[in-house]
Amino acid sequence: MFIKGETKAARDRRVQEIVKRLDAHYGSHPPIFLKNENPWQLLFATILSAQCTDARVNMVTESLYRKYTCLEDFAKVDIKELEQDIKPTGFYHNKAKNIKACAAALLERYGGVVPDDIEALTRLPGVGRKTGNLILGNVYHKPSIVVDTHVKRVSNRLGLADSADPTKTEYQLMEVLPEDVWIRWNTHIISLGRAICHSQNPECSVCYLRDLCPSRDGNDPETWRPASERKKRGVTYDGL
Repeated sequence: MFIKGETKAARDRRVQEIVKRLDAHYGSHPPIFLKNENPWQLLFATILSAQCTDARVNMVTESLYRKYTCLEDFAKVDIKELEQDIKPTGFYHNKAKNIKACAAALLERYGGVVPDDIEALTRLPGVGRKTGNLILGNVYHKPSIVVDTHVKRVSNRLGLADSADPTKTEYQLMEVLPEDVWIRWNTHIISLGRAICHSQNPECSVCYLRDLCPSRDGNDPETWRPASERKKRGVTYDGL
């Protein structure tokens, strides 16, 4: 679909081998990088993680969830106080506004229960498809694909997507990946992207997916970048 000359059968075999190797490196049970003890804590931590590292979010939420122990605490807190509590995560004005409004919405619309369908989740303040799918997969164990910057970049480089748009990438991956790997694709690809497949200077020489990747050795299609940032390069693949 996304690699010139690759048949569906060949792509399926390549996907199967990619998944096999990812599972061998990272396990078949995906970890949750953001610390939490209940669904709303994971929801708020994910909102805080926008443009912020998981490590920093975990540092902030460690004290945040001791101070605010229930949704009611977040719903009634003074917005300026909450802003200061989450300031180290960046973009704290919008994040505080969204978390406070999200807590109120959960209490008013859902009796304090985080909903388990994507439409309801994405109607909550500050919740997009990335956050909604993370909740569906990690809380409710429903097949879902979470597309963050690593998933978008590495999936494009692997020739399993060809878009800079996260929603389009999500639907493209749903077409090419077996449903039973959707949930762990995110954590596997995050791990690979952080360790090896960096946005700049990916370490192709040490990558265990090297022989399965059409973008190895500087042949980056850059379809994961906004069009204004791309270099014009063709991508071909010579098979397994």
